[in-house]
Amino acid sequence: MQKLKLGLIGLGYIGKTHLDNCLRLEDATLFAVADLSKKALKRAKELGVPNRYQDYMQLLDNREIDAVIIALPTHLHAQCAKAAAEAHKHILLEKPLAKSVAEGKAILSMARSKGVKIMIGYPLRFAKPFVDLKGRIDNGELGEAQTAYAVNINTGPFMHRAETGVPSPVPAWWWKKELTGGGALMDLGSHMMDLARWYFGEATDVKSYLGHRFGLEQEDHAVSLVKFKGGQIVAVNVGWYSQQSQTKMDVHGTGGHLEACYVQPSKIKTAFQLLLRRTTDFYIPFLNEIKHFVESIKSDIQPEPSGDEGLKDLELVEKAYENSIRMV
Repeated sequence: MQKLKLGLIGLGYIGKTHLDNCLRLEDATLFAVADLSKKALKRAKELGVPNRYQDYMQLLDNREIDAVIIALPTHLHAQCAKAAAEAHKHILLEKPLAKSVAEGKAILSMARSKGVKIMIGYPLRFAKPFVDLKGRIDNGELGEAQTAYAVNINTGPFMHRAETGVPSPVPAWWWKKELTGGGALMDLGSHMMDLARWYFGEATDVKSYLGHRFGLEQEDHAVSLVKFKGGQIVAVNVGWYSQQSQTKMDVHGTGGHLEACYVQPSKIKTAFQLLLRRTTDFYIPFLNEIKHFVESIKSDIQPEPSGDEGLKDLELVEKAYENSIRMV
């Protein structure tokens, strides 16, 4: 069977990750990339990507491309995703779906009208600890799940955005709420709310406290309480303030307690993996998500999490903002 031809739009932090992972795919080939940065395009050329554009519309005009990965800042999602759907390209779109529910609905409407499949990039759904937890919950190991505590705390935009530990400048769009749609709750909370919905189903209510430790326009930490139709209550704790990151989910039920935790890989192991040009432990879920996307498109089935799932997450986050109290 012919390999799927992929286009990658955006070669920033996460785009570089997708670039490296796409080059490891067996059932697809990275046929083109697009980015404003000439330096990024030069690197793609050195890695053997045959087509490179500064204007992503030129990439979308390439009829040989079957599907695209969009790794642009949130405020550019709607414009780019709608253009990709118009060009009849299937889409793997980085989370969140858009910076507002209205924009998200517009993306999905265009995709439906063109028969385009959309998948939202939530790598935690492809991380072994969280996948295993899903299976154990579904198998009834917990009895009836009742409460959960979801944590996603790290340095956020302040982080050393490379495995080398070298700090990188923070793009200006990070600090403008009208471009991001929100702060830590949108950025990190969407991951944990998506996991919670994956585990427990439909959410019915949410309330939040928003913190502004660093005096930014948007919140740099937040705690939300999410209530689910099945009666579960999940506390979601997110923040951009810690040099020691933690991503975990603790679930308590009538039959006991289960947890999933992302464990930071050792620096020595990571260094060896980089030297051998292998996918490091941290990025394996990102590789797995692209593999799932490619397999789904080739099999003509809807990849998960779908655009509709991404919209439900966005609606929940937006409601969390509406039902929030700012902590002074």
